[in-house]
Amino acid sequence: MIEKSRLQIPRPTARPGDEPDFSYLDLSAAGAVDKPAIGARTRDIEYLSSGLVRVLDDDHSAKGPWDPNLDPEQLQIALRWMMLNRVFDERMWQIQRQGRISFYMQALGEEAISIAQGMALRAGDMCFPSYRNQGLYMYRGMKLVDMMCQCLSNTRDMCKGRQLPIMYHSKEGNVFSISGNLATQVPHAVGWAMASAIKGEDDIAATWLGDGSTAEADFHQALTFSAVYQAPVILNVVNNQWAISTFQGTAGGQRRPFAARGLGLGIPGLRVDGNDFLAVYSATLWAADRARRGGGPTLIELVTYRGGAHSTSDDPSKYRPKDEWDKFPLGDPVERLKQHLIAEKNWSDAKHEALEAELREEVTSAWKEAQQYGTMTEGPWLDPATMFDDVYAEVPTHLVSQRRRLLEILDEE
Repeated sequence: MIEKSRLQIPRPTARPGDEPDFSYLDLSAAGAVDKPAIGARTRDIEYLSSGLVRVLDDDHSAKGPWDPNLDPEQLQIALRWMMLNRVFDERMWQIQRQGRISFYMQALGEEAISIAQGMALRAGDMCFPSYRNQGLYMYRGMKLVDMMCQCLSNTRDMCKGRQLPIMYHSKEGNVFSISGNLATQVPHAVGWAMASAIKGEDDIAATWLGDGSTAEADFHQALTFSAVYQAPVILNVVNNQWAISTFQGTAGGQRRPFAARGLGLGIPGLRVDGNDFLAVYSATLWAADRARRGGGPTLIELVTYRGGAHSTSDDPSKYRPKDEWDKFPLGDPVERLKQHLIAEKNWSDAKHEALEAELREEVTSAWKEAQQYGTMTEGPWLDPATMFDDVYAEVPTHLVSQRRRLLEILDEE
């Protein structure tokens, strides 16, 4: 007698009121995963997709072959950027709660990813970020004032009021516009990388998406293109355990690591401790060097945790234990880098507190300036006529007429 098939429904290991349970995470000891040669064949390095590349141990020391041996000054710079990211997020979250901007998304717990990868890439490399990569924009030169003005949709808004808050872009910094339609930018990154290779340039592309977005068709199509054409691109899957309110197992994370998604196509996968700045930097540098030398794409799974809500529209206490962030076994990326520097006698609690106070002052000053360009309730206001700009190379006659009529109405008022 043939038994009826049973449908498996992925379920998280803990819900509100339960004790956090991260037993599903396979963790490797710091320094335990070998670092292969840049030119190693994918079939010979499949272990990188199941192990976990880690450098920082629980005693805050750097161990193993993936240690990038960065000097203390570079690590202090990295810590500063990570802290600025966090302080900025805290302030913008408060501002949204005060009703002064409409929407915001924090990168709490994921700061090491944007900063470490930003530092490992070159200025000419093109970045296609997701919406928790604000640290990447900061590192690549975007002013805090400009980021705030975009969230305010005011007269200095780079998007001219046409985008949801936090959907930044930076042509000067080679950072593409953020898209709310998740995974759409992965094919864009692959296409940009292919164009770079066709032109004979050594600039590469990097893109980021969440664990839930790996279920999108765009992601799988991009994997195929990058593999077939050996595009010089880094495909980053930020596995922060939750896709809005859906556990990462819903996208297949309980079956095999996301880093293994490209193995069938010959794409090497690296599973990396996303809260370990040194590991993220080293893995990104390895993948970037491989791409520049003609080795093609690399898929990096960054194992991290979304410390806060998905956005200001979300209440994570409805679907996960309240203290789950505190119990995450890979800790807090800012605290881990801080403690590493202290252990190496290159930092102190006093210096950390002083820097935090300095950064809070910097963010406060930027907010005061941003308000001068208008808020949701106070002018100056964005010119409504700009809605006709940047839509067509040659503006059609009916829009010319509509613009003329709008200006007449505004003049009458």
